[in-house]
Amino acid sequence: MTRLTSDFWVQAYLTRLQLANIPAYVVAKGDATAGTILVKQNPLDGSAAAYQRITAMDGTRPWDVLATGAEREVDAVLREQRAFDPDLWLIEVEDRDGRHLLDEPGLG
Repeated sequence: MTRLTSDFWVQAYLTRLQLANIPAYVVAKGDATAGTILVKQNPLDGSAAAYQRITAMDGTRPWDVLATGAEREVDAVLREQRAFDPDLWLIEVEDRDGRHLLDEPGLG
């Protein structure tokens, strides 16, 4: 199985969000080939959720909640992650309805 580069996946994800009229931007650009990707969903109400990909026991790579709660607390977790791994990507999605599309086909 061929894995997509991080850069390619991020560009495809941003395009998918744009087509759904969901604002998103790259907060931190990581390693183009194999950088870890984190997604922060910001509903613009003071709360937030951060998602990361995990490797499940069956070999699939679903998205899992890394942190959820007050936006400042989620941001603190994301700062810690970036300090630990400066090669990671951070994408922020801003949607009042909480959409992030990570559960859509092709993004898992």
